[in-house]
Amino acid sequence: MMRRKWTKAYGSKFLRGLILAIVLVWPLGLRASPDPKIIEGAKKEGQLIWWNTIAQDQCQILIEEFTKKYPFIKASYWRSGTVGLHNKVVLEARSGRYSWDVLSQTNPEYIVELKQKNLIAPYHSLERSMFSEDLKDKEGYWTSTYALPTGLGYNTKLVKKEDAPRFYNDLLDLKWKEKKISIDNEGSELLVGLIHAWGRDKALQYLTQLAAQEPVPGRGNTQRTQLLVIGEFPLAVAYTHTVEWSKFQGSPVDWVNLEPVVIKVDGIMLGSKALHPNAGKLFIDFMLSQQGQELLQRFRRVTLRTGVEPNPPRLIKGFERVVLTPEHFQNAPDSFKLYREIFRLP
Repeated sequence: MMRRKWTKAYGSKFLRGLILAIVLVWPLGLRASPDPKIIEGAKKEGQLIWWNTIAQDQCQILIEEFTKKYPFIKASYWRSGTVGLHNKVVLEARSGRYSWDVLSQTNPEYIVELKQKNLIAPYHSLERSMFSEDLKDKEGYWTSTYALPTGLGYNTKLVKKEDAPRFYNDLLDLKWKEKKISIDNEGSELLVGLIHAWGRDKALQYLTQLAAQEPVPGRGNTQRTQLLVIGEFPLAVAYTHTVEWSKFQGSPVDWVNLEPVVIKVDGIMLGSKALHPNAGKLFIDFMLSQQGQELLQRFRRVTLRTGVEPNPPRLIKGFERVVLTPEHFQNAPDSFKLYREIFRLP
């Protein structure tokens, strides 16, 4: 009798566990299986062209892994900076040329223009379900592949961990006045993000007070982080993953998240005039898939897919955030001008 009761109880638990496993795994199976029609279309197209801003060695690995998965597609890429990439897309479109299938762009302002000019098309990849709502466009025009969070880097030889600022207002302390803080001279996304989080009046008041600290303006996060490493200044408002990379390489730097953390993302998009749209869809699926995100994780990018955390996870977890979307940059020229006026930049 005891054995029969135990068997029934065990069987009931087993059945519940099996049902739960099916519920959990079934969506994953759907995400892992592209539409057969898309695959057949991609086989006929046989080619993919991806334009992006990612480092060349990383591009090469991503393309190689994609073609291993889909050997019937001959894939290639072209890369540039955000400005160069956008200019080439727009100039080619004016002349009636459309040489790319998939575009990856980190500047939300440019994505606004691409959408206005009907140069990108919506694609609701099944993989998008593994990304939170603030990391993708509701209409399907773009989905984030990795993040670029802005925080505060500091030189550990010049600033002790316990003395490092932890909040935005800490930067207004008099001890950080006169060339102690590096800012990006093109960093209007900080202005846009804080306006979205705090409201216009509070954000402008804060940045005006920060400007009174006489920070050091400079161009580019990589270059300014290098200057932080050699001690040109003790603090730098910069991308945390850039500072983390220097720390990983042994440089005397560390960083903190200033809440709300303002985050830009790399948006991946399908061209509305793509010559190989089905191959383009497969590539977007790949970049958003667990395999694609794990490759970006290996490159120490700030990955965004649920279940694929960046290293360290605090690059994207444990804080209030403001993800900048193209909608935040409808008046981008005005924001850029205002930022430069606040910090008295030429």
